[in-house]
Amino acid sequence: MLIKVAQLFLSLTILVTLHEFGHFYFAKKFKCRVDKFYLFFDFLFPFAGLLNFAIFKKKIGDTEYGIGWFPLGGYVQIAGMVDEQMDKSIIESEPQPWELRSKPAWQRLLVMMGGILVNFILGIFIFWMLLWAYGKDVLPITSLKDGIMVDTIAYNIGLRNGDHILSLDDQPIHSLRRVPVEIIMNRIQNINGVHASGEKFSIPVTDLDRAYILKSLKKSEFISPRFKGKVGFVDSTSNAAKAGLKVEDIVLTVNGAAVPFYDELRSKIRSNAGKTVALVVLRGKDTLNIDCKVAGDGKIGFAPEPIVPFKIEELRYGFFGSFIQGFKDGMELMALQVKQIAVLFTVKDAHKSVGGFYTMANQMSPVWDWHAFWSFTAFLSLALAFMNFLPIPMLDGGYIMFILWEMVTGKKVPDKVIYYANQVGLGIVLALMIYANTDWLRG
Repeated sequence: MLIKVAQLFLSLTILVTLHEFGHFYFAKKFKCRVDKFYLFFDFLFPFAGLLNFAIFKKKIGDTEYGIGWFPLGGYVQIAGMVDEQMDKSIIESEPQPWELRSKPAWQRLLVMMGGILVNFILGIFIFWMLLWAYGKDVLPITSLKDGIMVDTIAYNIGLRNGDHILSLDDQPIHSLRRVPVEIIMNRIQNINGVHASGEKFSIPVTDLDRAYILKSLKKSEFISPRFKGKVGFVDSTSNAAKAGLKVEDIVLTVNGAAVPFYDELRSKIRSNAGKTVALVVLRGKDTLNIDCKVAGDGKIGFAPEPIVPFKIEELRYGFFGSFIQGFKDGMELMALQVKQIAVLFTVKDAHKSVGGFYTMANQMSPVWDWHAFWSFTAFLSLALAFMNFLPIPMLDGGYIMFILWEMVTGKKVPDKVIYYANQVGLGIVLALMIYANTDWLRG
């Protein structure tokens, strides 16, 4: 877990620094005075007057550069801007030439858009470079000899373990990983294929089904390759380790019932949550009997390893081709973010899937993998660009909303209105942060 946390910390540090640099660049370009440029907060956010100190600071010109002690973000303090520090004196004084509020609306718009633009460009750039350097791995449907495993959402739609998906709306599907994305993005109406029994199927997909698939993608794969129950990893503190289960073991039966595939093994163990199960295990040429206690969450503490490696196809792209595909992937990701917001308001209990730092850390690789690190950083950069564009006061999108109103109507929103709107926005943002970061309590 420590490696995951370290990767997340580095990723967020890079993204926050570059995001704030976007604001800083345009502020300096339009001759605004920038009082502070800080990585992390030098106060207990959002209470500007509480526990004020910096780990490091140095003043160069008019700007104090520093590293704060509170490691949840960062900020640029631009003169004449009602920001995180909520300086009420701003609204009681006349605008000065070096202040942001004295600049033309289009300049203020670019200053506030600066962080979003940097996050967006950075996300696309990383996708571009990754595709150019590494290409893209594709898991062809044709390589899945034993079919697919399904999660609860896929099962409720009508898919079953062992199914072979052949087409979506009669269009052949080539990559397993594209199935849920195609269903969501292209509003697929029917999933066509063959059950393990040989019976053909055509399963209709509704808008509600699509919403549930989108909701579940952070925590589940919807469908994945089906494989046998070979042990690939054992948690040293788990019930599996205490019972003597080892890497390379193959679980043959659970309580006398044959479990040739991992999905059957998992289902059988989960159905005995809180109990002790009798496992028959093949270790090399020996067959062993192992009694293992199942935790209350239906797990014993091991991860599987596919016995038969799947044939992975690698797609390679040229310099310009990788840019086109990277831009396409980025736009697709942004569209999924928009759809995710809609799901939160249209699908029952969808809010429970909202995650914070705990969820993000768990999405990092358990080993230091630079390809996985930069892939996640690209995703997170685009996600931050989207989130900051939301028209919530205190976020960049809130300021942008007020500036656009001014540009359309010709009437500037009073500083006092922005100040009090930001106080409301602060409450909203804090509530969202607290809820998102209790994700570990929601399981």
